Parts: sequence; structure tokens; C-alpha cells
Amino acid sequence: MILITGATGFVGQALCAELARRQMAYRPVSRAPRPGFIATGAIDATTDWSAALAGLDVVMHLAARVHVMNESAADPLAAFRAVNVDATVNLARQATTAGIRRFIFLSSIKVNGEETAPGRPFRASDAPHPEDPYGHSKLEAEEALVAIGAETGMEIVIIRPPLVYGPGVKANFASLMNWAAKPFPWPFGAVRNRRSLVFVGNLVDFMLLCSSHPAAGNRTFLISDGADLSIGELIGKLSSAQGKNALMLPVPPMLLEGLASLLGRGAAARRLLGSLQVDIGETKAVTGWSPPYSVEQGLAVTVAGSGAKGR
Repeated sequence: MILITGATGFVGQALCAELARRQMAYRPVSRAPRPGFIATGAIDATTDWSAALAGLDVVMHLAARVHVMNESAADPLAAFRAVNVDATVNLARQATTAGIRRFIFLSSIKVNGEETAPGRPFRASDAPHPEDPYGHSKLEAEEALVAIGAETGMEIVIIRPPLVYGPGVKANFASLMNWAAKPFPWPFGAVRNRRSLVFVGNLVDFMLLCSSHPAAGNRTFLISDGADLSIGELIGKLSSAQGKNALMLPVPPMLLEGLASLLGRGAAARRLLGSLQVDIGETKAVTGWSPPYSVEQGLAVTVAGSGAKGR
């Protein structure tokens, strides 16, 4: 039996759906009461997990305060720590008391950093370099979990995904998907950045493998679709999945970055034009895992699930 926190979130819903499809026993958690779920109320340093943890083998901890584009908290790091660190430590401590065998923590590639140099993808063994409060809180949670595992013997598995996409994805990826169907030229034909993504179906498949794989315990894994794309290639594939044909103009990246800076959009340009690659070689070597879905399949499923096709 597997406990799923964050079961109502984007990844959590996909995970529960796959567990049900495979007829695997699981117990989903939500903050508010809802049929079929264990209700915990607020998830913080004081949450009582005793009822939720009874009779379980594995915890998959997805609940988190996620990256916030327009932060409103007076002390963002404190707000992230309250949920991502303090609440995680509280759950892990109670999990050890309940005899949980393995604790799987969904972290973030932001623990590694925000950008990679050409030909230098992130690896799990790299020194962490988070740059924002969210990334710092995820790193602190990882470190606390590793310490608890070393102290108690509970196996800790840490998974750091890059951007996760799939049916129902929101925020910037949803906007990009919708814009990719528009009939106008894009200025990214000369951009040669490389970005790793992970389809939610691939992430869920790997998480379930980690619930039982004997070599996964006490490891940190990076995860992706195994195919890195430039921004132009991503838009082209999203456009193609919607029955369109994106036109790319070869505008020099330095010109794009300069224009973005003049418009006060330098940070957005960095995310769009910079590289963020992850190396999943070790992940595959340790577990024998390969992504069951190609990036083309993942994008097609995402477009179909969003209702965007043919717009």
C-alpha cells in the first residue's frame, strides 16, 4: 500500500490514475474532506499522519508549496520552508515510527540550478546550486530526509524532475501550447538552446518503479524524456501536434535577449532562451528504466488532453 500526498495536484492526479490502472493499492491524501481520500487538514509541522500511515509500506510525498511566479509572501523563504521542509520532516519522522520502508520525495531540478552550460547537463552528483527560495527549500528538505534515513534506516528516494508537462498542464507551458497554434512567424530559428522536459506519464512510471526497485533506495535521481529540445523545436512539435506548421525566423539570440532586457523581460528571456539539460544516464543505469513515452507522444497526449488541437 502506497500513501500519496498531493494527490489532488497535477502530478498526483496522474499518479493516482496510473496506480488505479495497474490495480495497485494506494491511499490518497487531501487537505479537505473528499470521497475516497484521507483528509489531513493543513499540511505543516503539526499535522497528525497516524491514521494515514497505518498499514503502509511506501510514502510518495508530492505535496508542496510550488514555485510562485508572482510571489506575495512577505518572507518567501519562510513560506516555502513551512511546507516544503518543516511539513516534510514531520511526515518523515512519523513515517519512521509507523514502520514505513521507503519514502519517495518529489523534489525539483531547481536544487541543481536554473541553467546549464553547453554540453554540461546537470547530474545528481553535482554540487547543488539553487537560486530561489523554492529551490533552497527543496534542497533543505532533501538534506533533512537523508539525515532521517541515515538515522532510522528508512530508505529515502529523491527525484528531481525538470519542467513537467501533460494533460491539464497550466501556467507558461499551457500558454506556449496555445500560442504554438497561432499563424505567425517565431523569432527562434537561430536559437540553439537545449532544455530537458518530462512528460507526466514518464515521471509517474519512474516513481512507481522506485517504489519497489531494490537499487533505488537511498539514491537521488534526475529524470527527463531523454530528448532535449531547443525552444524552436518545442514550439514546432507543439504546433505539429495541433495540425499546424510553425514558421521560424533566424533572429540572433543576442538581439532577442537585448530587446527583452529593454522591455524589462530579461528573466523571462533567460528561461525561454537559456539551456537546462539533465543527464539521465545514471538513472537508467541504476534502475534499468527507459521513458515509456517519447517526447512526441507526450506532447501529442498533452495537446489532445487540453482541447487545444486544431485551434
